[in-house]
Amino acid sequence: MTAQLIDGVKTAERIRSNIKDEVAEWIAGGNPAPGLATVLVGENPASQVYVRSKQKACGEAGIESYGFNLPGTATQEEVEALVRQLNADPKVNGILVQLPLPAGLDEEKVLREIKIEKDVDGFHPLNIGRLAQKGREPLFIPCTPYGCMVLLEETGIKLSGAKAVVLGRSNIVGMPVALLLVRADATVTICHSRTKDLPAVVCEADVLVAAIGKAEMVRGDWVKPGAVVIDVGINRVEDASKTKGYRLVGDVAFDEVKEVAAFITPVPGGVGPMTIAMLLQNTLRAAKMSK
Repeated sequence: MTAQLIDGVKTAERIRSNIKDEVAEWIAGGNPAPGLATVLVGENPASQVYVRSKQKACGEAGIESYGFNLPGTATQEEVEALVRQLNADPKVNGILVQLPLPAGLDEEKVLREIKIEKDVDGFHPLNIGRLAQKGREPLFIPCTPYGCMVLLEETGIKLSGAKAVVLGRSNIVGMPVALLLVRADATVTICHSRTKDLPAVVCEADVLVAAIGKAEMVRGDWVKPGAVVIDVGINRVEDASKTKGYRLVGDVAFDEVKEVAAFITPVPGGVGPMTIAMLLQNTLRAAKMSK
């Protein structure tokens, strides 16, 4: 059996096309274009690439993009003051502070400064708290976990009653996606570096979300036949045959696991494109909420 690919590129393109149409309709109705402010502190090359890709996606969808760059020497107060300024700006519907911040800055304090109504990244403690509580709804769902859930919907798998294993417990992916799976009535196990007999635990999963940040850690014999595998990882491994000298791989040994699983996301081309699509979705939602 060879797994069916879950194509994040096609799914994201469809979502972004729908958002573009919705934005055009929103503007045609006499409303201002939705606005997203990106805050980049320092000169982390990867963060610069991510911010540029988000700004480009905004432009393609008809969303106004406002970029704010602070030097790596910026103080905690300077970053928080910028966030407060953006909170007060009616043109800005969503605020995205690109993580990680330079050493010495308190990320949580910065995120807490973002008005919950503009927290399109979904990382404000109130949004995460609502996500964790039964009967409460967050205003925004973190973008990468949100994208994972949409890709799971694409497979048609019934999550209710399914055994789900989340490999990784980060605030950005692992914990929020586990909470979303609980909301979908899956039975969820969260694994991490202290989990005993990790392969045996993973092998129980009907649904596996790998977000551990270790290249090709999950092997074929770890995976239950017929499982759905969502690979969030993106890692560089040396490859002299490539022009850049490396290639990108996930947290899952793709060539092994695809022969066991029923569905699998590729890397690249799986979860990655979904993150930006869901950011655009959240920004449009924020604009509509502000009316």
